[in-house]
Amino acid sequence: MIEDVGWFVGIDWATRSHSVCLLDAVGRQVAQHEFDHGGAGLTELRDWLLEQTKAAPGQIAVAIEMPHGPVVEMLLEHGFAVFAINPKQLDRFRDRFTVAGAKDDRRDAHVLGASLRTDHAAFRRLVADDAAMIELREWSRLADELQQERTRLANRLRQQLWRYYPQATKLTDDVADEWFLALWEKAPTPAKAVKASEKAIAGVLKDYRIRRLNAATVLGTLREAPLFVAPGTTEAACAHIRSLAARLHLVNRQIKEAHQNLDRLCAELEGEENPSGPSSEQCDVTILRSWPGIGRINLATLLAEATEPLRRRDYHALRALAGAAPVTRQSGKQRFVIRRLACNRRLQSALHHWSRVAIQHDAASRRRYDALRRKGHGHARALRSVGDRLLFALCTTLKRQTPYDADHNGTKNSANG
Repeated sequence: MIEDVGWFVGIDWATRSHSVCLLDAVGRQVAQHEFDHGGAGLTELRDWLLEQTKAAPGQIAVAIEMPHGPVVEMLLEHGFAVFAINPKQLDRFRDRFTVAGAKDDRRDAHVLGASLRTDHAAFRRLVADDAAMIELREWSRLADELQQERTRLANRLRQQLWRYYPQATKLTDDVADEWFLALWEKAPTPAKAVKASEKAIAGVLKDYRIRRLNAATVLGTLREAPLFVAPGTTEAACAHIRSLAARLHLVNRQIKEAHQNLDRLCAELEGEENPSGPSSEQCDVTILRSWPGIGRINLATLLAEATEPLRRRDYHALRALAGAAPVTRQSGKQRFVIRRLACNRRLQSALHHWSRVAIQHDAASRRRYDALRRKGHGHARALRSVGDRLLFALCTTLKRQTPYDADHNGTKNSANG
């Protein structure tokens, strides 16, 4: 992996400045310096490394904790060999150099460089992603953040309705939906609901294509016996809901925009990797789409958060990253297996929802889930096992470049595991 490397660099990054330690091939510290964060500072860092080593960028291995950001991107762009390590592993390496527990930026930079020289197997080689993948990752994470914000605002809105207007919450489980916000504007209080016309309510339902309810049912629910509240409570709650509704309108629009961009970027990746032609290979995006349970959100999350494991078809790395690989602890006569907690939370959530939907639409996944439940496994534990087998089967289809086929023996065997 680093056979041609003659120099080792450790970088302890920070917000304002970065501490850099340069070591030669035998581990001697050659130089140490700090560089400001910014265009000029990072350019100075690059030039300093090339001047001190008099070597090509590919012969200089750089160790850093953070696997992304401007420092990493600059080094990769100029051809340096960049390696990342988990901060918890770095903490263990630090104990080699000081038993007193001392810690500072200069020491951490030296520990990074020295550990890369002696234990490069513990580091992960970084590669530069293409522009579409970087954009997809950002939109995927943004969509997740917006959804979390929407949930928080919806919970606050529900709490305000509980104060004075609980019958309104009987109409829907999603009080942040646009049609419910429009309905609330037409009848924001029980008193206004009494005066609201059936035609106005029907217009809201028609505009948002709500067919499971009719105007008479909605008005009947809103006109149920109201709560007795202290004077001013209704006015205060309405003022709070107006503020929440304005933010929810914005968040709903932004989520819609994020989903449109996810669809666009996935379509672009599919078009780039699967050019027209009868002999062209299947695109990874096409194969992922073919699996039951992988929709827009899960597809984008898998592509964005597991880029390298999917590219390498590395099942073991993928299952560890997604939290599906259990952790075995054994000492003497004791041996027990626990759930993996150190994982990518977004990828873990995507695998959970993929498994949840797969057991509803895929017979092999359902059989495995039912068998695990009969053995006494809980719902979440059974879903993790189903997800583990789905990852194995996915890597198999990616290696074979064939889409999911429920009737294919290979897919069945992989899914059944």
